[in-house]
Amino acid sequence: MEEFKVQTAKHPVPNSSPMRPHSEHPKDHAAKRLSSASNGTSDGGAGAKTPVEITALEESFRRFAIHGDTRATGRDMNGKNWSKLCKDCGVIDGKSITLTDVDIVFSKVKNKTARTITYSQFKEALAELAGKRFKDKSSEDAAQEVYRMIEGKSPVISGVTKAVASPTVSRLTDTTKFTGSHKERFDETGRGKGKAGRVEMVDKSGYVSGYKHAGSYEKKVSKSPQKPM
Repeated sequence: MEEFKVQTAKHPVPNSSPMRPHSEHPKDHAAKRLSSASNGTSDGGAGAKTPVEITALEESFRRFAIHGDTRATGRDMNGKNWSKLCKDCGVIDGKSITLTDVDIVFSKVKNKTARTITYSQFKEALAELAGKRFKDKSSEDAAQEVYRMIEGKSPVISGVTKAVASPTVSRLTDTTKFTGSHKERFDETGRGKGKAGRVEMVDKSGYVSGYKHAGSYEKKVSKSPQKPM
């Protein structure tokens, strides 16, 4: 009886692709808020990304749009960041343009039910403010002047607020004026004594408290006796 060898045909498994290594997995969303649509790239029909030129004005818009919001993508800007942009970039001068003017223009250009403005609405708002800031120039020249004030700028990060010293706080923190058990916690220079200032330490040296020559006897005894002549 003849032996037959059965061979199984190998068919490609559909939708099978090698697993990506861990290093290729997407990073945290907060660290890549300005990706794809917000970093100047757009997906083409074949899946390739086509670079899109971003102006300096739009780049500043996106920097302020994501300020203070880890979930922001940079596509739109809320009213708080809009006011900060106008303040940090010097658009608000306190004379021709005030913070109230900035808030009014924001409410005017945004959609009725929206809380943010897009980049195109952002440019409309700047055009409104430009006419008030540069009244002696044409609308186009005035808008360009405002654009130059914003281009290349980033949000200003405020420093740590310095504490203002007050007489009451100074009196409460002055160790020279402490009394009772609190006074014992610090030495003459105002430095804390640590455990010795918090816990009652039992003196087992054998000397009377306050004796000035404590330890002098041990030093004399420890000295080696002189050899006789």
